[in-house]
Amino acid sequence: MYAKIILFGIGTVMGLALFAARPQAALFSGPAISSHATVARTQNSSTLTFGRDIAPTIYEHCASCHHSDRDSALRGAAPFSLLTYEDVKRRAVDIEKATRSRFMPPWLPEPAYGDFVGENRLSESQIRMISEWVRGGAPEGPASELPAAPVFAGGWQLGQPDLILDAERAITVPASGSDVFWNFILSPGLKSARYVRAIEVHPGSDMSVIHHANVVVDRAGSARREEAVRGGGFPGMDIPLEHSPFDIPGHFLFWKPGGAPWVEPDGLAWRLDPEADLVLNAHFMPMGMAAEAKPSIGLYFTDKSPERFPLLIELENDDALDIPAGDRDFVVGDDFRLPRDVDVLAVYPHAHYLGRAMDAYATLPDGQRKWLIRIRDWNPDWQAVYHYRAAVFLPKGSMISMRWRYDNSGENPRNPNSPARRVLGGNQAADEMAHLWLQLLPRDGDADARIEIEAALLRHRVEKYRDDFDARISLGALLLARLEPAGAVAVLREAVELNPRHEEARRFLGAALEAVGRFPEAIEQWRTAVSLKPDDLQGRLDLARALVRAGKIEEALENFRWVTEGSPREADLRDDFGELLLQYGHAAEAIQQFDAALAIAPSQERALRGRELAISRTHLR
Repeated sequence: MYAKIILFGIGTVMGLALFAARPQAALFSGPAISSHATVARTQNSSTLTFGRDIAPTIYEHCASCHHSDRDSALRGAAPFSLLTYEDVKRRAVDIEKATRSRFMPPWLPEPAYGDFVGENRLSESQIRMISEWVRGGAPEGPASELPAAPVFAGGWQLGQPDLILDAERAITVPASGSDVFWNFILSPGLKSARYVRAIEVHPGSDMSVIHHANVVVDRAGSARREEAVRGGGFPGMDIPLEHSPFDIPGHFLFWKPGGAPWVEPDGLAWRLDPEADLVLNAHFMPMGMAAEAKPSIGLYFTDKSPERFPLLIELENDDALDIPAGDRDFVVGDDFRLPRDVDVLAVYPHAHYLGRAMDAYATLPDGQRKWLIRIRDWNPDWQAVYHYRAAVFLPKGSMISMRWRYDNSGENPRNPNSPARRVLGGNQAADEMAHLWLQLLPRDGDADARIEIEAALLRHRVEKYRDDFDARISLGALLLARLEPAGAVAVLREAVELNPRHEEARRFLGAALEAVGRFPEAIEQWRTAVSLKPDDLQGRLDLARALVRAGKIEEALENFRWVTEGSPREADLRDDFGELLLQYGHAAEAIQQFDAALAIAPSQERALRGRELAISRTHLR
């Protein structure tokens, strides 16, 4: 994900190695071009011409990035155009070398190990034809043979977005130094929830300085706390967001220069709520000249609500990454067993400079192996999300396996260290990663299917990592929701041991202990949670209700008073407190709470009934 540019010395066409075509073709208008038009020829190579034989391949596989349309959203994805005969003839020898070595066009997945949308791979006959044409002097041929060149969509590739969000402030990418990871926070300001079918990113800079970007939905609005200046964003690859364990990500919101925006199929749009922010997590690369970047996100809506709900899962084993200097074949893997029938919709492999090859496959319950993706020559410059043409079905009990291989020797041309040094797992560009993300669609479409898969994945993390606090607290919350309190107690105790001062972990553990009937221990956890965060209203309310159930009424009433004072506009809370006061003989104070509730909601029936009963008990009617 953080690849620096490697110079491969392909003669004068350094740009082929620097900024060549990206994996997915751009949208363009004009006649459809099929690779079937370029078949192997047995005639003498002198009969091959640019217009009839070479241009169709160039236009289909190369021009999406190699074009000079300065109004295009893809401006700068490659440093030169290949739309005319003169363009191609000037670089014919370098094009022949790049295509013969399969360096160009860039497409990482091996054939027959997954059938993906937008496959950008030349056939053997196409490669042979280019070589023969170059050896034959690269003739142009009659002008009548030349097909119409593709015309690329200017501005936004999918047309005018329904909503455009602009970063509030630009950042400066320096001329040299380390890669820059920056998070821009954009607030849609919606008045009601909308369903998003596609996103598109405009980098707001020279295309050559941005490597890729991911969009993250911040439903809690917690990213703003990371900003030093409002609208300024914040640095870093990791985004420290608050999120509910029930808010399970379901879509790849990934963008890179030269890629066509992904449009979600009918029924798979995702929901964007009014209070949510979008965080654009962007990776920039210094390219020898300082550049400003002020990106924008275009949102395309649909009125059709989602009918199917995918989820993203991650196989990874970064803690196993301790690659000795000179090791040419260091292997890291991860395996995850599916608890449900699923369809795999897409995959996204990720490693850094030392990554050499990766395999991903599923072993079915009957022992059959089903391939998901295979990459024999990893290049982080060309990483992408790969969507299957047809979903890959995996039955319950299938074991998904990921195997990454790394080359930390001096023979690896992408090794950033000379001489080679020990490399560990981590988030920096000089570290390594071993990741495979998959988009799964449970065959059983109910909400519990996603929760069950997420819980299984969290169990897998807990088993791998003895110190993963986040996985334990999230798993505990999911187990509570699935009415498995005994399991929740065990995992939440581990979470509290890892982070004794985390008040939410204490509250969750209290709920789990109460659910298994261990009331004194539960109350102790809630008391500790309140002591850790005295101004937490929810913690106080949890404690108050637990104290009521335990018969500790006076302590419960004190905590209820504290909560109502901190939430003066909560009518239902006032009603709850009023009923509790009335039940335990505090009728006059109960009237005050019912009056406060009616001031907020004058027609609140519960408050009206409670007030009448309280008055009757005080003989004040």
